[in-house]
Amino acid sequence: MTEIPEHLRKRAEAARAKAAEQAAAPAADAAPAAETAAPSGEASRIPAHLLERSKSAKSKGAATETAVAATGGGVATAVATAAPPPTATGPGGHTQRLLTVVKAGSIQDVKSVPVDKVHTWPHLLAVEFVASLLMFAFVLIFSVFVNAPLLALANINQTPNPSKAPWYFLGLQELLTMFHPMVAGVTIPGMGIFLLILAPYIDRNPSNKPEDRKFAISLFTVQMMFWAVLVIIGSFFRGPGFNFVAPWTAGLFFEL
Repeated sequence: MTEIPEHLRKRAEAARAKAAEQAAAPAADAAPAAETAAPSGEASRIPAHLLERSKSAKSKGAATETAVAATGGGVATAVATAAPPPTATGPGGHTQRLLTVVKAGSIQDVKSVPVDKVHTWPHLLAVEFVASLLMFAFVLIFSVFVNAPLLALANINQTPNPSKAPWYFLGLQELLTMFHPMVAGVTIPGMGIFLLILAPYIDRNPSNKPEDRKFAISLFTVQMMFWAVLVIIGSFFRGPGFNFVAPWTAGLFFEL
């Protein structure tokens, strides 16, 4: 048999003694509350003001019953006017009742409701102003150190070879070397623009965090890389006759 530790035995003895004291306490209080209809255990848990109210109501009921019996001249009819003592069902022996449930929002004082919008001034315009200043400073410094001379007058009797469009149109010129003009100039650019128009209706994600906008970022990246690759090929890898050449072997046929 396992031996019970000494501290557990002392704790059990103390608990038994405490339980015996609590059991003896209601018996000592039962004599003053003998007039009530509730048992001694329940009477000890009813507040004193309720016991006094019950005693006064019972005494009034007894007086009413005696008066009715005296004036009836026959069988006495008992009129019960006193309400039974409350049943102790709540915590600590008290009867409780839920009146209503009040929503937390109706009693809380909300100072301001947080929103996900900011004012145009100064939040947006200040950032745009700083960005324009930085871009102006970059262009100014770049123009000081890099010359941009005008070319010679065009000769109508001599067509340059290769004849290239401005760099922002070289993507379309590169597509013309691969597809029919209708496909290269209308169908492919039109499909790209139409897809960009539908993008806000396809991706309805309200978040402005890059990690949550994978569809929008992927669509923009594909569009930008598609045209960037075509412009780079047309600028640096097309030589005389708009043929494909390597810039490190035949030279660079590109001018701004």
